[in-house]
Amino acid sequence: MEFRRMNRLPPYVFSLVDALKMEYRHKGEDIIDLGMGNPDLATPKHIVNKLVDAAKKGRNHRDPETEAIATIGAKEGLSHLVLATISPGDVVFAPNPTYPIHPYSVIIAGGDLRSIPIGPDRDFFEDLLTATKQTWPSPKMLILSFPHNPTCTVVDRKFFEKIVEFCREHEIIVVHDFAYADLVFDGYKPPSFLQIPGAKEIGVEFFSLSKSYSMPGWRVGFCVGNPEIIAALKRLKSYLDYGIFQPVQIAAIIALNGPYNCVKEIVETYRTRRDVLVDGLNRVGWTTEKPKGTMFVWSKIPEQYLKMGSVEFSKMLIKTAKVAVSPGIGFGEYGDEYVRFALVENPHRIRQAIKGIKQVL
Repeated sequence: MEFRRMNRLPPYVFSLVDALKMEYRHKGEDIIDLGMGNPDLATPKHIVNKLVDAAKKGRNHRDPETEAIATIGAKEGLSHLVLATISPGDVVFAPNPTYPIHPYSVIIAGGDLRSIPIGPDRDFFEDLLTATKQTWPSPKMLILSFPHNPTCTVVDRKFFEKIVEFCREHEIIVVHDFAYADLVFDGYKPPSFLQIPGAKEIGVEFFSLSKSYSMPGWRVGFCVGNPEIIAALKRLKSYLDYGIFQPVQIAAIIALNGPYNCVKEIVETYRTRRDVLVDGLNRVGWTTEKPKGTMFVWSKIPEQYLKMGSVEFSKMLIKTAKVAVSPGIGFGEYGDEYVRFALVENPHRIRQAIKGIKQVL
């Protein structure tokens, strides 16, 4: 059997590295996994306690007449939003490299994906302007996410002001994935796309509790913004799912209403891990900058190994350093000179990883 839509989706690059990682673990090797993108920290107790309390009440187990529609995490909501609003032939812009569901939601929907390079030597807005001038038909949607996974790029309010002005002029829908709104360091405060006057006329913003509250398995988030776009998402979701288990929604409300000490503690944990990892990499000769946001570190492969490409280099790190990272090409072809470290191991394990990497370098 042939499924043409599936043929547009390449094999998931990360599975290649994961397979090698598991092969070495089955041999008894202690592989330090800095490739996984899900938080390893426990969900704060007051959120869990509220879930347990709400789950015991029968009325919370389903009320289809009054239940509000929420997104089952940002990933589900974003992919269904694209499916609801993009038709075959519609042009959508997304950064490259970027989180895989951003471009591949377009592929799944049958849209025409165009990549906008993102990196330290690029001006994203200039590249966006150039791409728009060279594209026919005109782009219908721009998918963004700042702080950005995997490059850890952050932006200021002026960036979004230019985006709103530009996209209003060219009638482009903006979808902003704000998953890392709280995971920021060194005094940086990320702007919301919807802070900008006129933003709600052209776009929406997603938030997920997965990162800020260490709730990745709970699958709960929300989408806010333009009412017509929200209505399209709600209509599609009414056919595809029945929303989220109500105790999970109630626990999410408790999380969002505070107290926020748990978020500060989670952010501080990631900041400590970031400093240990980046300081260690620089100490052993792998030049890396400290990111101001996300739970990742995006680092260019050392010069002597650049020709290997990110997949082969990642495999070598598993075999030689006993460290697993994510190959940059898994986020797009412009990421092949990089690897992504996830800050999901404690400082002791990170220092152990640095020792292994030092042997390679």
